[in-house]
Amino acid sequence: MSEVTLGGPPPAPQVEEHHEHHPFLQHHFEDLGQQHEASTLGMWMFLSTEILFFGGVLAAYWIYRVMYPEAWAIGAAQQIWWLGAINTIVLIISSLTMALAVRNAQMGRRMGTVYMLIATLFFGTIFLGVKMYEYTKHWQEGLFPGAAFTFQWPQNPALVPKIELFMTFYWCLTGLHALHMVIGAGLLIWFIWRSWKGHFGPEYYGPVEIMGLYWHFVDIVWIFLFPFLYLIHGAHHG
Repeated sequence: MSEVTLGGPPPAPQVEEHHEHHPFLQHHFEDLGQQHEASTLGMWMFLSTEILFFGGVLAAYWIYRVMYPEAWAIGAAQQIWWLGAINTIVLIISSLTMALAVRNAQMGRRMGTVYMLIATLFFGTIFLGVKMYEYTKHWQEGLFPGAAFTFQWPQNPALVPKIELFMTFYWCLTGLHALHMVIGAGLLIWFIWRSWKGHFGPEYYGPVEIMGLYWHFVDIVWIFLFPFLYLIHGAHHG
């Protein structure tokens, strides 16, 4: 015979606690803080592989520079150093505007984030425009490696193949860097749209911060490329 409890209200049904779910919190994370930490770690791991990649190419560049200092100096002398200097300044300014974009996102300033991301995109576009101008001049001067390489050095023709090797490193390194800039510009356009929609704020600014890490890395790579490719000729070649 079943027991019947007399008197008193029936037990209340159990109700599951409901926590507000942020629209950009992925299901496999407990909260936005954990998601931010995981995303930042992932970006740092990606940048570590990029450092290894660029570091390997720069190490090969340096070995050949030690082997062929005169050819490397002649090749570097063909670069327009003041254009490289302008691009260096442009990228340093773009790093500042990117940092300000992250700060505005952290403070919940929607339009401030939009304006700073647009400024970063503007300076990145200037960099790419200057680089395209340099590439056009090098092509016209016969400094593109391969069948199009027509550059001559009458003082010592034996150096021409080594100068071509320098230009191979130049095109590879600056081309890879420019590719990263193009990817960054595309991402900036996407982030500008998201910022305009109000997706970022004090609780959720991680993607802008991670974009900043990527952009700063690309800028730092150029800080190495500029002296290596543009300024070494003074040490070996008058």
